[in-house]
Amino acid sequence: MKLFIPVSRATMLALAMTAFAANAQKKQLTTGQMLRNEPNKIVAPLPAINGWADDTHYIKGTFGRRSGGGGSTQVDVLTGAETPYTPPPAKGTTVAIKDRDIYLTKVDGTETRLTKTADVEQNPTLSPDGSKVAYTFGGNLYIIDVATGKQSQITNDGTDVIYNGYASWVYYEEILGRPTQYRAFWWSPDSKNLAWMHFNDTRVPMFPIYNSEGQHGFTENTRYPEAGDPNPEVKMGFYNLAGNKITWADFDEKADTYLGTPFWSPDGTSLWMQWMNRDQNNLKVYAVSPSTGAKKEIYNETQKTWLDWFDDIDFLKDNQGFIVKTDKSGWMHLYWYGMDGKLKSQITSGNYTVTGLKHIDEKNKLVYFTARKENSARVDFYKVNFNGKGLVRLTSGQYNHNISLSPNGSYFTDSYSNVATPTKLAVYDNKGKLVKDIADSKGEEFNDYELATTQLLRVKTSDGFDLPLTLMLPTNYQAGKKYPLIISIYGGPNAGTVMDNWRFSGQSQWWAKEGIIQVALDHRASGHFGKMGQNYIYKDLGKWEMADYITMVKYLEDKYGADPKKIMITGGSYGGYISAYALTYGADVFTHGIANFGVMDWSLYDSHYTERYMGTPKNNPEGYKSSSVLTHADKLKGVLRIVHGTMDDNVHMQNSIQLTSKLQDLGKSFEFMLYSGQRHGFRDPAKAAHQQMETNKFIYKYLLEKPYPEADFKRK
Repeated sequence: MKLFIPVSRATMLALAMTAFAANAQKKQLTTGQMLRNEPNKIVAPLPAINGWADDTHYIKGTFGRRSGGGGSTQVDVLTGAETPYTPPPAKGTTVAIKDRDIYLTKVDGTETRLTKTADVEQNPTLSPDGSKVAYTFGGNLYIIDVATGKQSQITNDGTDVIYNGYASWVYYEEILGRPTQYRAFWWSPDSKNLAWMHFNDTRVPMFPIYNSEGQHGFTENTRYPEAGDPNPEVKMGFYNLAGNKITWADFDEKADTYLGTPFWSPDGTSLWMQWMNRDQNNLKVYAVSPSTGAKKEIYNETQKTWLDWFDDIDFLKDNQGFIVKTDKSGWMHLYWYGMDGKLKSQITSGNYTVTGLKHIDEKNKLVYFTARKENSARVDFYKVNFNGKGLVRLTSGQYNHNISLSPNGSYFTDSYSNVATPTKLAVYDNKGKLVKDIADSKGEEFNDYELATTQLLRVKTSDGFDLPLTLMLPTNYQAGKKYPLIISIYGGPNAGTVMDNWRFSGQSQWWAKEGIIQVALDHRASGHFGKMGQNYIYKDLGKWEMADYITMVKYLEDKYGADPKKIMITGGSYGGYISAYALTYGADVFTHGIANFGVMDWSLYDSHYTERYMGTPKNNPEGYKSSSVLTHADKLKGVLRIVHGTMDDNVHMQNSIQLTSKLQDLGKSFEFMLYSGQRHGFRDPAKAAHQQMETNKFIYKYLLEKPYPEADFKRK
């Protein structure tokens, strides 16, 4: 039963006028606030949390910056008292490249030049005891004695195709990772041994990248294995400093396999090496003796599709075993093994993804970790016993959390928000109890402005996936009207971008003011549905991503008035591939697209990344054919702009050149923009600004169908 209270016409009119007045009082964002980062009091800057000085003092940097030392304070978690933070004095010495040579700097600031060569050395790295410096030069590995300055050349077979301790390109990009800066050597904890990878690129095809500088230009050549090509031959060496002896790990370098990032055991008696087959569905970990090279299998995992490398192996003290993170159950979880490789317990379980291991309390047998358990678009913080029992959520509320834990796990800072709530900072104890609020980014005039807001939604597919998307409607949105739609995409496997966190973008507010619906979409293989969801795309990239995107676009057309004649999609790298694939394979739905430095045919991308999901062109010809933008180029009927940097050494411009050639042969109209000298992305600010300007003009021309307001976008 509903309670009915009669209201007079006068009262209704008064209420309506009050609501209108309240709305009229809302301020409008200025052009400068939206497009030129002019100051506003809508959002406030937050202090940067730069880690912990000790277990009860976190380090607070200047607002909005990670200042490290100068200007930082250390804050008592209980009292809030702030004192200047001074980093602890350096222990021993540091080394760095200066003026193309290696310099050693002592605690008192005095410098010693260790090398004097015409060419620059790479990756100087101190041994743990500070007595030696290892580095690479000319494809060889060297060690310098800090006390005497004596230099020892450990290897002598380095050439333009053989590298010791310096990674081959595909290992740098896909296995060891860009943060290594090509370093492929590792000191043992006791400083007695140096392990390194030896690469032979002789059989790896050379890919030329043309540089147009100067009168004649020149080529930059890189050994780059594309899908199905020969990979570099790799072996692991050990150099024993006391015995001046080299020992090779017992692996067949001629075998068509991979070696992953290794980890020294805490006592330095063995190097734990990751091995994977070329199909990337079998991962093994071996404990290898640095003195003999003999190996002992510790771990062996096989999956039907693919699996990933361990990004870390967390060893427990006193040989109590190790903890790793794997998705072998269909979801990423933590497992505790003995040093002999026997499973002791599965620490976490369930249909959710563990995102990080933050702390191990060995005394109390507790593990602290982050996971997307409550909602796949939010990260929370938890603790659980080693045996998997006693799970406790330490964060609260419907927020996405970014935590920093104190060294001993007693306290943590929490930066939390959701799409509707500006970010807040607070500190909590390890039971999840609030200790003190730190800051709130909600500005004093936040409620005074008319702002376009973001929603987190779910769209169900016909086969049961609740796909996540973020939606920003136009500022003056009216139901029943049609609006252009812009989809910002990346779309790679296990690389979702939809999260329930706060983002304030002046540019997004501008497009909302101009009457555009803006969304970010994630498909079933984006990570929200664990490995189970990812497995759908195995050997068939593009198909399921596009099916899910089309489902969400149709929902937006039906529910929110997205104009089916103005559906734009744009992204870079994998997002460039998805954008081009959408305009061809999905041409009946997607009408406009900007594809930035995208893979247009998977046979043209590197072996390790591509084969993980697609196998080789030889064993999966139909998959490569159906996933190629070139295959579906004849379907293009919308407006496609293709963008590429001429010196992209990751996704070669070859991809876009082959697509443009195919489109020309088919008599298709398209737009093509080259950026001279640019790599995978933009390093030149002028080129980046130009690309953004051209994107804005594209939106005005095709979606808004009105002149580009150049004066508004011009920075003062």
